[in-house]
Amino acid sequence: MQHLTWIITGTTRGLGRSIAAAALADGHNVVAAVRDPARMADLAAAHPDRFAAVAYDATDSSAAAGLVQAALERFGRIDVLVNNAGRAVVGAVEEVDDAQLRDLMDLHLFGPASLVRAALPAMRAQGSGTIVQMSSQGGRISFPGVSAYSASKFALEGWSESLAGEVAPFGIRVMIVEPSRFRTGFHGSLEFTATADAYGDNLAALRADMAGVDGRQEGDPDKAARIIADLVNGDELPLRLPLGAEAIERLGNAHRDGLAEIERLADLARSADFEGVAPSARPV
Repeated sequence: MQHLTWIITGTTRGLGRSIAAAALADGHNVVAAVRDPARMADLAAAHPDRFAAVAYDATDSSAAAGLVQAALERFGRIDVLVNNAGRAVVGAVEEVDDAQLRDLMDLHLFGPASLVRAALPAMRAQGSGTIVQMSSQGGRISFPGVSAYSASKFALEGWSESLAGEVAPFGIRVMIVEPSRFRTGFHGSLEFTATADAYGDNLAALRADMAGVDGRQEGDPDKAARIIADLVNGDELPLRLPLGAEAIERLGNAHRDGLAEIERLADLARSADFEGVAPSARPV
């Protein structure tokens, strides 16, 4: 197996740390981009020649170039970029303010976008590379109480789908990962908005569920990391990778329901076109 160099954000715990461990177990180099590199001391001690922890704020777009340069100086190339850092705000649309919404967009869209842009020149020059965007089942379906989180993940997925087509001619691949609930500590760090009287009863069950699930999630982050690493190491990479039984069920149901609605409205929708005008001929 070719030894690759990985950059992984949010490696202190959860899926990021499990992915770093899987990559190291495969003999690869890992650059862990974290707020506090001291928290990665165990991996640094165990793999001194193949592991580097770099101080990095995933919401700071201006820091992306420095992280990429640090990886190139240490290992000479960048083969895999994993945008993993993430968190969530739970609350109704009226309860989430602009600052909270912008913070999630910085973390889940603008931060990853800046890091991808910084890494692409090196990947294009070497004619290969893999970009792994850690999204969520909430990046394709949403429900009351998670509008801000889903908005940022929906944005990441749309951006990444376009990216995949743009960089494929350069030998660069993109995979969007859509996990369900995994035992990563993610739910233990949720931010809950103040509860407005109008939504107290409507979202009470959701808030209780989100607050009480930590440590009981069915997903195993080490198993998920192994799946991701094996796909990255292989020749065939899906554009989207749902992870966990719940993700398969919920995403499958959502797509079937959406297709049924499109078919139900098809004739009405077609009636909005000018009569006698040929359908658009698009290049993609």
